[in-house]
Amino acid sequence: MGNKSRGLFAGKKLRMKRKVHRWQDDKYKRRILKLKIKSDPLKGVPQAKAIVLEKTQVEAKQPNSAMRKVVKVQLLKNGRKVSAFAPGNNAIKMINEHDEVLIESIGGKKGRAKGDLPGIRWQVIKVNDQSLDALLKGKIEKGRR
Repeated sequence: MGNKSRGLFAGKKLRMKRKVHRWQDDKYKRRILKLKIKSDPLKGVPQAKAIVLEKTQVEAKQPNSAMRKVVKVQLLKNGRKVSAFAPGNNAIKMINEHDEVLIESIGGKKGRAKGDLPGIRWQVIKVNDQSLDALLKGKIEKGRR
């Protein structure tokens, strides 16, 4: 039998024990101390607008050997610089320097990088208020800005 308090008046002890040991849980600790919002360039919001500074390539992590197309962008809301992945075949050709893009989280574990992209946590979803996906599928032409 475990060492859990049982009995008529054990409620307070159980509650206090739970309060103390909850801090061992990573998700609880991050949520209560608001660590995501403090460290996050987007400050906890799902999407943000940014201006493209340059287009670059990043080598994928082992065992892959592709050159992933990435844009370095500066967020409009706070001026922070982040790298964002351009998903899709020839997607990088639709994005030019000084374009306004909308970025969102790629969605890996705990807000970290996902897949074979080292240190890249964001992806481009819109270019100049037009969906990158629709541009790639040829549904819309890229507008003059």
